[in-house]
Order: sequence, then C-alpha cells, then structure tokens
Amino acid sequence: MSDQSETLETLINDFISMVDSSTSILERQFGTRDIRKLWYTKAIKRCGRVTRGVKYELHGIGCRINLSTGTVDFDYGPNGEINGFDTWRLYNFARERPSKHRKYCDEETIEKEFAEYINLKKIKKISAISNLYIWADSKETT
Repeated sequence: MSDQSETLETLINDFISMVDSSTSILERQFGTRDIRKLWYTKAIKRCGRVTRGVKYELHGIGCRINLSTGTVDFDYGPNGEINGFDTWRLYNFARERPSKHRKYCDEETIEKEFAEYINLKKIKKISAISNLYIWADSKETT
C-alpha cells in the first residue's frame, strides 16, 4: 500500500481487529476477554503464556499480547470495552508493521489525522473518564 492511499481508518480497523482476535484467544483460555480481574484476584499472574505462541502481559488498565504474527498493546475501556484506541497505541502498532503502515510510523502524522477525525466527528471519546476513542457510530464492544 502506498503512503498516499493509506488512511487512518485502515490503521484503526487493523488495530481493533487484532485486539479482537487476540482477546478471543484470552477468552478461549480464561473464559473472558477482560482478564484484569483474574490478575487482581491472583487467579493468574501478571505475565504469562496462553498457548505456545501467545503471551500476555497485563499493565494498569491494559494488556500487551504477543502473537507469532505481531504484538498489540491496548487499554480496556471503563466497562471492559476492547474497541478503544488512542494515538500512542496506534503509533506503536504501526511502527511494528512498517511495511503495511509506513505512513503512520510518524507520530505527528497520526496526531494530525486523529485531530481531523475528531473534528469530522468520525471518532469520539469512549467516555468522559477515558483517554480512549471509538468510532462515532460504534457500539461499545466488551
């Protein structure tokens, strides 16, 4: 994909898709996509292996999942939502996939286009107490 034709929408959708597929793996293993409560109650360790090729690392309100196809780091929304994103997470996601998201390996580019998406009301805050955004027409996904 050339830098000119790549859109922030593509990057966001790729990020959300990887979070969704990664948390599905957690759900199969632990019975839930939001494994923070398991960590808080010491039912699981903060870091661990789900399967041979899948590792997780919980942090604060988020999780980093390492797969053989790459890594995704996300924060859960206030109600355990997994469809939230922010510029920092998108930037790191793009930097790990430079052949696919070269344009967004530049943090300023993401921040500029992200602000445009907010102004165009394409994206909105997931809630007043969160720094995460979701698609404006999105249903919250837990």
